[in-house]
Amino acid sequence: MKKIIVLGLLFISTLCVTAQQEKTDASTKAPNVLVFYVDDLRAELGCYGSPTAKTPHIDQLATEGVLFKKAYVQQAICAPSRMSTLTGIRPQNLGIYSIFTSLRSVHKDVVSMPQLFEKNGYKTVSIGKVYHHGTDDKKEWSVYYGKEPNTYNAPENKALLERLKSEGKPVKGPAFDRADVPDEAYKDGRAAKYAIETLEKLKDDKFLMFVGLSKPHLPFNAPKKYWDLYNKNDFEIPSRKKPEGAYRLALTKWGELKGYHGIPKEGDLDDDLTRDLIHGYHASISYIDAQVGKVMKTLEDLDLRKNTMVVFMSDHGYKIGEYGAWCKHSNVEIDVRVPLIISRETGYEKRKTGVASNALVENVDIFPTLVDYCNIEGKAFDGKSIMPLLDEPNKEWDKVATSVYARGKNIMGCTATDGNWRYTEWRDAKTQKVLSAELYEHKNSLLSFVNLSGNAKYKKVERKMKALLESEIPKDKGPFLQNDRSRKQRKK
Repeated sequence: MKKIIVLGLLFISTLCVTAQQEKTDASTKAPNVLVFYVDDLRAELGCYGSPTAKTPHIDQLATEGVLFKKAYVQQAICAPSRMSTLTGIRPQNLGIYSIFTSLRSVHKDVVSMPQLFEKNGYKTVSIGKVYHHGTDDKKEWSVYYGKEPNTYNAPENKALLERLKSEGKPVKGPAFDRADVPDEAYKDGRAAKYAIETLEKLKDDKFLMFVGLSKPHLPFNAPKKYWDLYNKNDFEIPSRKKPEGAYRLALTKWGELKGYHGIPKEGDLDDDLTRDLIHGYHASISYIDAQVGKVMKTLEDLDLRKNTMVVFMSDHGYKIGEYGAWCKHSNVEIDVRVPLIISRETGYEKRKTGVASNALVENVDIFPTLVDYCNIEGKAFDGKSIMPLLDEPNKEWDKVATSVYARGKNIMGCTATDGNWRYTEWRDAKTQKVLSAELYEHKNSLLSFVNLSGNAKYKKVERKMKALLESEIPKDKGPFLQNDRSRKQRKK
């Protein structure tokens, strides 16, 4: 009997030692990082309170980490925004504001996130769209699966493209496509597949992996089953009213959408087409949500979750008919505010889960945050680590977040938010003279329809917001650096 008791105690002791060892291994092994980098995604998710979007897997991720309710990009357009994230440098300091200029065509020596992590022994992986330009992607990563062209699978759209091609017309397809096909028939399904295969290969290495999901960028192409999650007629038509007193260049003519077949070149879209596009945007979100779920399941199945931080983020927000406009390309709140969820590794005892933070954070903060998390010797950044917020989500934080948007070479829009108000100055890019100003209230909404700048009732608010903006983007700094190469120069 005594022998049995002794053996039992030894068995229990062994289990305790093994469990403690596993715990120690999880906490001492070099951490991994997995980033889902989504294109054109505003905070249209269930976990952000959307009454329409069906996003169970992203919502689940939010229950496993910290959801940032007030995260902002530095410019609401793909290339400059992504460069800013991957270098930790703001667009005005890179001097790149257009999608036509790649990072390395201008900055040969700037140290990027993949370069720094690879130097520190990490396998760096880019899948899908991470940088906007493939020429940057190919040079930066140790494993690279490039972004693919859009695929049309609906028979009627395939026939249309063939007809347009035979007629010698510019071949740009419809703004949406739905076919009863597997996820991998469209490119984000293949991106998830590559991510899963790569995780299986790298499970014994330390890695930094970016999974670039292209939807809900136009065209809204997704398998039929994701369209079937929604009833088109349930979507409300957003107000087409433009902000009263807005600067003449505050919004764009949304040419990006008008370049697609079947979109009228002039005037507002009718309600039927508007609902089709809103439906397609939502179907695309549910499609990428499913891909997030697949990759996260693989992370769990490979026992990598205990040592991997997961970041879910977008390169900028988006308009789906609000203000009578579409796409991004502006300084308005709905274009510069983005979803951001950060979930620490499960092996971290103190990790916060299912909590939201109102702290003002920016995409330019992601690089210094990951360097801090992985204990890498960093470099100079324009942003700062938000690791303290992962332990204390309600910690007092920055008082302002800023963005810019250039209108050609001569006008620069500089904007700031304190989380409740947005103040924008449109400046002469060379002299910094203020040409026009805008002040909008956003305490309860992403939208605002009256420019309150110059209104005596809000004089104190405007003075405060102007001071916050100019503390970050001062007018006495000199002309805005312009390293852009125009489309015309690129063709030469």
